[in-house]
Parts: sequence; C-alpha cells; structure tokens
Amino acid sequence: MKVLIKKLKRTNKIELWMYLTSVLYYLVSYILFTICILKLKKIETFIRIIVLLFFGLYFIYYLLSNLVNLITKKHHKFFVLMLFTVLFSLVFTVGTYYINEIYSSLDKFGERNKINYTTNLITLSSTEFDKNSTIGIISNKDDIEGYILPHELIKKKKMKNAIVTYNDYFSMMKALFDQKVDAIFVSSNYITIFQNEDEYANLAADTKVVDKLTKEMKNQDLELKSEKSLTEPFTILIMGVDSETNGLNANAAFNGDTLMLITFNPKTLNATIFSIPRDTYVPIACRKNAENKINSSAAYGTKCVIDTIENLTDIKIDYYVKINFKGVVNLIDSLGGIDIDVPISFCEQDSERRFGEYLICLEKGYQHLNGEQALAFARHRHSLLRGDIDRTKHQQLVIEAIAKKMLKKVSFSEFKDILDSISDNIATNIETDQILSFYDTIKQMLLNSLNGEDLITIEKTYLEYYDLPIYTSYGYMSAIGYYESSLEAIKDAMKMNLGLKKITMNKSFSYDYNQEYEQKIIGKGLTSGNTIETLPDFRGEPVSEVINWLGEKEITVNYEYVDSTSPKYNSSYSSGYVSQQSVQARTRVSNIKELTIYVNR
Repeated sequence: MKVLIKKLKRTNKIELWMYLTSVLYYLVSYILFTICILKLKKIETFIRIIVLLFFGLYFIYYLLSNLVNLITKKHHKFFVLMLFTVLFSLVFTVGTYYINEIYSSLDKFGERNKINYTTNLITLSSTEFDKNSTIGIISNKDDIEGYILPHELIKKKKMKNAIVTYNDYFSMMKALFDQKVDAIFVSSNYITIFQNEDEYANLAADTKVVDKLTKEMKNQDLELKSEKSLTEPFTILIMGVDSETNGLNANAAFNGDTLMLITFNPKTLNATIFSIPRDTYVPIACRKNAENKINSSAAYGTKCVIDTIENLTDIKIDYYVKINFKGVVNLIDSLGGIDIDVPISFCEQDSERRFGEYLICLEKGYQHLNGEQALAFARHRHSLLRGDIDRTKHQQLVIEAIAKKMLKKVSFSEFKDILDSISDNIATNIETDQILSFYDTIKQMLLNSLNGEDLITIEKTYLEYYDLPIYTSYGYMSAIGYYESSLEAIKDAMKMNLGLKKITMNKSFSYDYNQEYEQKIIGKGLTSGNTIETLPDFRGEPVSEVINWLGEKEITVNYEYVDSTSPKYNSSYSSGYVSQQSVQARTRVSNIKELTIYVNR
C-alpha cells in the first residue's frame, strides 16, 4: 500500500483528480441506477440482472486498469477508458432520472392515504335555517359524510335542532323537497350525484349550503386492495366522476352515471367491455339489498358500487379506476385526439357544463375528435333514441379508441405527457408494481402491431332492457329492468375470458361473402327470462277483472263498496268499477301480500 501511495504521489495531480472523480461519479450513479432498475419488478428480469452484473464488473475493471494506466503514464489509454466511464455514468444518471419520473407519475395514480371528507348542511333556497329547523341525517353510523361529520358539526355548533334519521340519501332528499324536514346533511358532491335525476335537474338553484365541515381522514378506499397480478386474467371497473374542476374530488360519494366493467386476458389479449346503464334497477349492496337505480350506489362510496356490481354479475372485481371527466379531456388531448364514427349530429355542454358559446356541436360522420369533443360525445344522451343505453355504446367506442391510440405512443416524452395529464384525475387501487407487471403484455401488443395484427381484441356487450316505471319509498322513478338471458350471456362471456368457465364454440356460424361481416355484440337480441312486474293502476277497471288478476298473483284482496259520501268514491267511474286502491300503482308485485280496492256502489 505504501508503494502504491508513493507511486500515486508521482503521477500527474490533475489526472489523479480526474481518475478519483470519475470513479466516485461512476460508483454513485451506478448504485442509484441499480436501485431504480431493481424497482422494475417483472420487467425483463434476466436482462436487468445481466446489465447490472456487466457494469458492476466493468467498474472493477476500470478501477484497476485505469489505475495502472495512470501510474504507468499511458495517457492515451487512460483518457479513452475514462471517457467511456463518464459516458456510462451519464447513461446511469439519465436512466435513473427517467425511471424515477415514470415511477413517481405512476405512484400518483394510487389512492391517497388521507383525503378530505366534507359534509354540507343544505336547505331549499327559500328556507331560512334557524334553531327551530328540523334536520335530516343518515342513520348509518359508519357513513363519514352522512353521519360522523354531521354529528361533529352539530356538537361543534351546539345545535339543538330536532333530528330525523333516514336509511338512504334519496329518501332524505325527497323529504327535503317534500318539506318534511328543513335541512339535510349530504356530501359536498351532492349536486353531481343528484342533478342527473329529472326531479333534481335544477338542484344547484333549488338548494343552498348553510353550513359545512371538512376534515382530513383515512381514505376508506385503501381497504379495497387486490393482490392479483396483471399477468393473469383480471377485471377492472371504470367509474366516471363528473366534476367541474380539474382533479378528483376528495369525497367518498360521487355520481355513478358511468360504470364500465372490463375483463382482460393477457394470454389471449382479449377484452370484454360491459357498460352498465345508470338506470338499471338492482339491489344496492350497502342498503341491505334495497332496490334502486344502480347509479345510486355511488352516493355511498366506491365499496358500495363494487359490491353491488359483484352481486349483479357474480364476478369478483379485482381493480377499480375512478376517472374525473376532466381527466378524459386532458388524456385525449395528450394523445393528439382520437378517431370516432359519430352516428348523429348533436350539441352538448362542455366539460364545465356550460351552454351558449361553449356548446360542443358535432356533425354525423367519421372524424377526428379532441378532448372536449370526445367528452361531449361520451356524455351526450338527451337526443339519443335510447338515451343512456346508446350513451354507453358511445363510451365503449371512446375507451376502445383511447386504448388503441395509447399503445401507439412509444416515446418517453409522449408517455410522460400522458401520465402527467391524467395523474391528478385518476384514483385506483392498482399499485405501481402491479402496473409494471403489465409490461410483458404491452410488449406483446406492440409486437402484434408491428406484425400488422390487432393490438387487442375487444368484445362488446349490450344489455337488453325494458322500461320499468316503478313506485318505491323514494316515489315514482323511471328505471329500466334487464332481461335475464341477456345478462347471463354477458356474464358467461366475461367468465370465459377470465378462465372461470369453459369456452363454448359456436358451431352454427355462417358467413355470406356478399355482406359485410359485423362483429357479434354479446347479449344483444336476448329477451327471455323473468322480468319485474309492477302493479297496474286499477282505477276505472271492472271489479271482477281486478279480483281475478290479483288472485292469479296470489295477492290477498279486500274490497269495499263506497258511495258518494266517501272520500274514496270517484264520480268519473260507473258503479262496479274500481275508484281507488290501497297500494300505489307501479309498486313491485312481488312485494305486495295484501291489497284493498274501493269500488263505486
């Protein structure tokens, strides 16, 4: 060692400093690069190990060889070797930067550990809130925005108001509008949750916030974890969050107008897309299976939506993604737009729900859409023949176009721009390591693309439905029922794609070369199975026919004759015809055990 030190003292001091600096720079950059490379789990593992071993051995080689070159004053070899070492160090530095940038961008997609929950105390615009006002509150003690925060606010403000409890938000909102209570506690997202219901179309103008409380608390959605790898068949639920501001609203509650269940098989590169109509009448899981429109489940948070859809489809949901519609605009713009065949001409509000000069108007035909135009296309339903049903088809087209466009963006800067454009508008339970495990699948898609094959095969679905005007505890609603055979076909296709059910081959396939081939839409045209039956309006019907009808349904019927002195009498109908009934028309028949009819004498 003494001999080595003595020889180093005789070397050129500038060259010695350059040697030591290059060794230190290489070592530090190599260590940082190694840490980053090891983060990339399941991505080219063999290649990563070989690369790290090679550059590790190179460091030893450089340390010894250039030391010898320095001592023996072989200047040419010394500078050439040092130049390569510095170049490698720069590669490590740049690689570390890019990997960290991608990793940090992906990390932003995850659910936050703590978020702000907010409860609003609202009244009708014409109501003056005071100490005599009656307040409606949710009865579920686990509901942060409907129970926990309201009680904290009541205690904080020392409110002595009378309290009325409700089992669900929709009954409570109806009670407010029926003036059975003067005020209610709801999420600060209440306008986006309710405004798409016809009776609450002017909710922002009809109500006002008289008090509120915001508190940072543990994110309830953190419990919705999945250990499944993206290298095996998986399911993912996409939930659209309609917010007028950029970034996801922190509250638990949101509107559930866009619900899309996707299955994907990485081995076959096959996907199924099931867009669930917002008005589908189903049991709501967190409401003890009380039936309502499926979009109402979103008022109770992500878990309620997932549990409700799992019960409907009999398929476990592995992952979810909540997307703010503002994020869709940014995503599509960062992709440079998407190509869509627009089936009709229409006008729709922009992403901030503005009319007038801000209206987005599209003409019928195949065209290139920017973010605002694509969102208008995905949102629009009012001029569509089947309203929300047709809108779900449009949303499938947008998702398909986005997926195919994204896979064609291969440069780092483009990929980074995409991640940055959507990171604030997406929340998911997919962890970064799970996202990275999707690398091999994406690589296979790109190889298919280079070979002229489809990046991915997408099977579309269509849930056959029937109109279901129904009377519930919330009052009358215009829901839709679904045909069991249609849903079963969709469920079977999803289960086969997930490997949960044996694939069945269609042996009756025929093809006419004179006609353009159209891909089969799963579930379309299937209209068999049980349907929900509701009670007719019997007023004006002959009593004998009504009694026979109720008897066939095994409903106990009581009948009472009334004359003109009775409030149940209806002079519009003749003697022997029903004037009133004790159960509201459009009530679900299976829920009725007994009924009284009043007959004109």
